[in-house]
Amino acid sequence: MIEEMTTVLEPSPLPDFVETKCVKEIAARAFSYIKAGFPVHFRGISGSGKTTIAMHIASKIGRPVVMIHGDEEFTTSDLVGGEYGYRIKKVVDRFISRVLKVEEDMVKRWVDNRLTIACKYGFTLIYDEFTRSRPEANNILLSILQEKMMDLPVGRGGEDPYLKVDPNFTAIFTSNPEEYAGVHRSQDALRDRMITMDLDYFDYDTEVAITHAKSKLSKRDAEIIVNVVRGLRESGKCEFAPTVRGCIMIAKTLKVQGITPIKAKDYFARICQDILASETSRVGSKTNQDRVKDIVKELVEKHTNLLYVSNIIKAPSHI
Repeated sequence: MIEEMTTVLEPSPLPDFVETKCVKEIAARAFSYIKAGFPVHFRGISGSGKTTIAMHIASKIGRPVVMIHGDEEFTTSDLVGGEYGYRIKKVVDRFISRVLKVEEDMVKRWVDNRLTIACKYGFTLIYDEFTRSRPEANNILLSILQEKMMDLPVGRGGEDPYLKVDPNFTAIFTSNPEEYAGVHRSQDALRDRMITMDLDYFDYDTEVAITHAKSKLSKRDAEIIVNVVRGLRESGKCEFAPTVRGCIMIAKTLKVQGITPIKAKDYFARICQDILASETSRVGSKTNQDRVKDIVKELVEKHTNLLYVSNIIKAPSHI
């Protein structure tokens, strides 16, 4: 029985997952590394699809999934396990009918945490944002990834000080670039044990396909949204470049309101300004937010007008 403190996820296809040529190529490379016996590390900015692709690959592997989210407060015990609560053993002796003898023995109870469970049962580990955990907490991974052995804490009990990692165990890591706030520099020894794939912004067709699939807006409306977001990104005039996440947020908002960029251009512009100024600026950075809003307004005007003109040209002429 798997310890109750560990949540194990059943692998299943992700809803609305988009497999364009770009995404398939990334997944195929990752699978080749995994089949060769190497852990895979997806590194990229927030919103670049790292966790989604990791979950997609895990679903293809087909083994149960254990997920860990990196945390500054983590210690090794948060990954491996620890003593949680007590187990009470009570013995009642009624050998002599008129004498009741009761013995109680209370001992600390060891519970394996997620990393140990994944190694023990050969599950797929997804360690999301692993560099948000301190390097010393992640040191336990070194022997797991290289020697396929886990050092067991003394308090866990048992005669063997090591756990042999199940051959079905697979590790997939994600992280933000090291210049991000709250991110630790991972130790070289750990990086040497995994293959890092740097994820950048998706290509145009993939961003349109993702926006369309996640929002159920028409492809034409998805294209307008992506054009606005990519235009802001390519302007180079915002603190943080917008990602496909911004496209999805704009598209879903339009969908629930039942409006389109063309039919409600002013409202569409305000939604884009709110979402993109928020995504691309630090909190309180009003100067940058105002600049972003001005750029977004121009982009909305440009791309909605282009589509409007295009529709007029395509419309049949009346004699």
